[in-house]
Amino acid sequence: MNKKVNTILFILAGTLFNVIVAVACFVLLFILFVNLFVDAVPVDARVWVLVFFFIASIAASFFAYRSLINFLVKKVDVEKYFDPLFINQKLRKKSS
Repeated sequence: MNKKVNTILFILAGTLFNVIVAVACFVLLFILFVNLFVDAVPVDARVWVLVFFFIASIAASFFAYRSLINFLVKKVDVEKYFDPLFINQKLRKKSS
């Protein structure tokens, strides 16, 4: 495989990882809420708790993804296996 294919596969795997972690965090928070705090929260506020859990799960998946990327960048020579996503136009003209 070439660098471009590696980059596309990495982006797809990262997106899948991000979605799975977000769903897992949301389900975990929801189960904890139902088992521990559902009686303490008024019925009208439960929707807002779910909205908070949704946002918190997205934030948690972002931080998990960022941590994984930082670990990968330290362990793997990224320039050897992946193409850059964005190329500066000035650098492209100089290299041609």
